[in-house]
Amino acid sequence: MTITGNPEELGGAAARAIAQGLTDAIAENGKARLVLSTGKSQFETLSVLVGLPVEWKRVEIFHLDEYLGLSEQHPASFRRYLRERVLKWIDPARVHLIDPSAGPSVQWVVDDLTAQIRQAPIDVAVIGIGENGHIAFNDPPADMATRAGYKVVDLDTQCRLQQVHEGWFPSLQDVPKQAITMTVYQILQARHIVCPVPHAAKAQAIRDTLTHTTTAMIPATALWQHPDVHLYLDHASASGFSAEQLQRITGAEELAPLL
Repeated sequence: MTITGNPEELGGAAARAIAQGLTDAIAENGKARLVLSTGKSQFETLSVLVGLPVEWKRVEIFHLDEYLGLSEQHPASFRRYLRERVLKWIDPARVHLIDPSAGPSVQWVVDDLTAQIRQAPIDVAVIGIGENGHIAFNDPPADMATRAGYKVVDLDTQCRLQQVHEGWFPSLQDVPKQAITMTVYQILQARHIVCPVPHAAKAQAIRDTLTHTTTAMIPATALWQHPDVHLYLDHASASGFSAEQLQRITGAEELAPLL
């Protein structure tokens, strides 16, 4: 775990870790596969990442989730987010955007996404943590048992309120109630997970994640099951811990729940 002074430092550190993971995969296999998170917490990481010297034409990109019933033209669309913040600046080998209207049914889209992501391992997954402890749109209680790659989920009220507080929607009523999301299981199949989580609004979720073993009520605790997770916090998101507790966590050889 790395703790930085502010979101800008966090974004730089996380971006360099992502770029190194991609570069290593390209050196080993001639290509790399990347999963990208979206949202306010990823602004700084992605703004640095797109400027780093990665062989983007050898990188295949997936993203985590997308609302059902939301036009790509809407400011909160994650397809729009990726086009404006990532794809405008780089030219990857291939991009798999979650478009719920891309096939004859939503289930067809889900099945096609699963088939595409299962063609080869994901080298690096960039995963945020929501205010309710979700990863992707796997809200509590998360489905930890499914072995699907993607699924349709209902969004809980806290998740939807977070979208309002971050300015993506004017009111709770405007936030879609369902989304397509990558499953917890599929996230954990990535070889490396980089988890950038800045801002004070995430402090409780970080505290919950770092003080519990795996539980569906705090979906981010599923990350304990993965052998290579790199968690990046800033002072604000780490503010739920004392200096002594943070020293214990960061001084440990392996990231484990602080019980």
